[in-house]
Amino acid sequence: MVLSDLAAGAVIETKKPHACGGRTWEILRAGADRTIKCLTCGRIVVLLPDELLKRTRRIGGKA
Repeated sequence: MVLSDLAAGAVIETKKPHACGGRTWEILRAGADRTIKCLTCGRIVVLLPDELLKRTRRIGGKA
């Protein structure tokens, strides 16, 4: 998995679940940081690209 795979519009699955229990996130913005949205509860989080890459299990989880 490389950083260029984490582009806007991609759906990812994280290693650990969010507080709401969801593991799938959509990448909304990709720039100096990545803005992601939980597909279960709608929470928006901003992470650095390296941190997001570390937390990602797979790209292309369930939408």
